[in-house]
Amino acid sequence: MEVVLPEGHTIHRLARDLDQLFTGSVVRASALQDRFGTGAATLDGGTVVGTDAWGKHLFVRVEPAGLRGPDGSTGTRPKIGGRPVWLHIHLGLYGRFTIGRGAAPPPSGALRLRLESERGWADLRGAITCELLDDDQRDALITRLGEDPLQKKSDPLRPWARISRSRVGIGALLMQQDVLAGVGNVYRAEILFRQRIGPHRPGRSLTREQWLELWDDLSVLMRAGVRTGRIITTRPADRPRRSRGPVRREDSFYVYRRAGEPCRLCGEPVRIELLAGRNLYWCATEQPD
Repeated sequence: MEVVLPEGHTIHRLARDLDQLFTGSVVRASALQDRFGTGAATLDGGTVVGTDAWGKHLFVRVEPAGLRGPDGSTGTRPKIGGRPVWLHIHLGLYGRFTIGRGAAPPPSGALRLRLESERGWADLRGAITCELLDDDQRDALITRLGEDPLQKKSDPLRPWARISRSRVGIGALLMQQDVLAGVGNVYRAEILFRQRIGPHRPGRSLTREQWLELWDDLSVLMRAGVRTGRIITTRPADRPRRSRGPVRREDSFYVYRRAGEPCRLCGEPVRIELLAGRNLYWCATEQPD
């Protein structure tokens, strides 16, 4: 069975949920795994002052206990070692957060980190990365990533500068997190179909206008994903069941996980192949190379 990695909209939605649950609150932090015991001790009793996400990377800014001055002010350049820190989390393949309101249940299993406040709790398990960063380290990490379509300050011409010179297929380029942060296998397949772009076309074969249209469409889809917690890429007119209720999962995609099924527009079988280590889905008729 194909493993579905969390895509950028999931991480931004998680940052939003954690912000609502913890920002402005003193948190209790604990861990059942020794590997993050020191980090949890640093966070314990601190105040969450904000959350953020860039691509598939989640950040929670925490001011450790005892750092606020007599006037309530804090430093503007958080650093580890007695000053505010960033909790950095990358869920990877198997990481997940469980979030709840009220009192937390008894801790169990391979619990990497538990955060609790008067509003609720959040448990982290299985993440590939769970660490503390200072502000410079966070900035350096983001600098290595591509632009995030969910960040208002992102510049679509920055990835275009690389794509427009590349001989690599656009289907592979979209999966490179240092080109475009937050896009995974689902958005890759679906945005290329919606824009009628063949996944094997070299990046440099796209026009600037095609790229900007793809970026704008992708931004809209990913923002909708943050709001709903789902990826839905089909237009209402292209769904076989047109109703006012929730979109059924089998009607949500044009090509993703529909190998061998008829294309929703032309009826040709949807194709599948392995590209950049992941299954690629596309329609050869609607997306000529």
